[in-house]
Amino acid sequence: MVVSRFRQCAWTCAALTATVLLLGSSAQAQLGGGGGGLGGGLGGGGTTGGNTIGSQGGSGVVIDADGVLRTRYFRDPTGQLARQRLLEARAALEQDVAHVSRLRKVSLVRLEAAIRDRLERNAGVTDSMRCLAGLTRIQYVFYYPQTRDIVLAGPAEGWGEDLSGRTIGLDSGRPTILLEDLLVAVRAFPPSGASTPAIYCSIDPTAEGLARMQQFLRRVGSRATPSDTQFIVAGLRNSLGPQKVTIGGVPASSHFAQVLVEADYRMKLIGIGLEQPPVKLASYVERANPAAVGRNALERWYFVPNYECVRVSDDTMAMELVGLGVKLISESELVGQDGGRSSARRTNRASQMFVGEFTRKYPELAAKAPVFAQLRSMIDLAVAAAFIQQQDYYGQSAWTLGVLGDEQILPVETLPAPRFAETAVNSLWKGNRLMTPIGGGVQIRPNRALDADRLLPDEQGHVDAARGAVDMSALDDLQWWWD
Repeated sequence: MVVSRFRQCAWTCAALTATVLLLGSSAQAQLGGGGGGLGGGLGGGGTTGGNTIGSQGGSGVVIDADGVLRTRYFRDPTGQLARQRLLEARAALEQDVAHVSRLRKVSLVRLEAAIRDRLERNAGVTDSMRCLAGLTRIQYVFYYPQTRDIVLAGPAEGWGEDLSGRTIGLDSGRPTILLEDLLVAVRAFPPSGASTPAIYCSIDPTAEGLARMQQFLRRVGSRATPSDTQFIVAGLRNSLGPQKVTIGGVPASSHFAQVLVEADYRMKLIGIGLEQPPVKLASYVERANPAAVGRNALERWYFVPNYECVRVSDDTMAMELVGLGVKLISESELVGQDGGRSSARRTNRASQMFVGEFTRKYPELAAKAPVFAQLRSMIDLAVAAAFIQQQDYYGQSAWTLGVLGDEQILPVETLPAPRFAETAVNSLWKGNRLMTPIGGGVQIRPNRALDADRLLPDEQGHVDAARGAVDMSALDDLQWWWD
């Protein structure tokens, strides 16, 4: 289960003519860029220390030395630097793995054996291993009892790093699935049968901060004018203070956790109008009617999977991940004078419209903003790992992850773990009210997708046919991927 919750609050003050928007992010970790390295000198993209995270559309996030999450901007006005970087990456790749494949297969059992063999020879993990032979999506999971292979399959292509350090496909621009993210997922659902009850990341305003904000708004009262905008913005930011970051279920210092952070943070920036979306999408603030928002209302937006996303063959030897994959939903609460929160009995129409359109356009967003494609990949990896565990492919194959399960040999806890998130503030004059939204989130429960009443039947036999089309007989002992 993955959980990440961004909080969004909206207060209004009568007789004011400003709309001031605050964003306190949710989910923590590194954003966008590649991983920190998996044993044997395998390095990912991105940096350490002041860790750069993500950059679609020239924006991203950085974690400073104090563990504070802030936005960052990348400059490449002509795109020449990015093009040159990807051209160099294409030239460096071996041709057999660089071409586009509709369905590339990766055997986890063989991959582990190949990595173990290289480490025993002090050869280190290869870049192809780090990037799972260029997979950009997990579409299928297959099990072959004759050879005891557990296989992931999906589209693949050559890869390189963009300016933010994010590993992306050279042809499609879709982010490459990384070995370290796979390791986080399978370790969360290991052969032992124990599973992580909740994988979550959350950046929340403190009760003390919310109470201080309420006090500040009462002091401002009805005296504000347009010339007071910056005073109000600074006062709201300072009174709320930094947002506390919490992560559970996966290592806070892993790339997996960090992807959740960026997706959550960037979604909220779009929602409050601080980031221009790459597709036509009206923000929440463009839709909102300040007069319809309660003074102590708190609105939460968070991502969840589309849980009806798993189609399974009749013999349970194959599964396919289908559908949009990700939904954005909203939830309302009330904030008390002491900063405490409780459920609200109201509906925010503007908020519902925003999350509904964001969900409908999620595939378009993911195609143009790699972090949203990465978020779907994290969900897919978690569901795939939970399915492998549920079907006991580990027991059937007599495989216990080997070196893939060993943090000392293949570390995934390699990145700075954020402790706080800087509150982002936007201001917009609208009507005669002051609005101050805050917040957001992600929530993923892989096992829900595997409930019997949610599984989709393989009525046409397509999933079973896809598994049957894979020829395992011609593979070398250490050949871990093939088309």
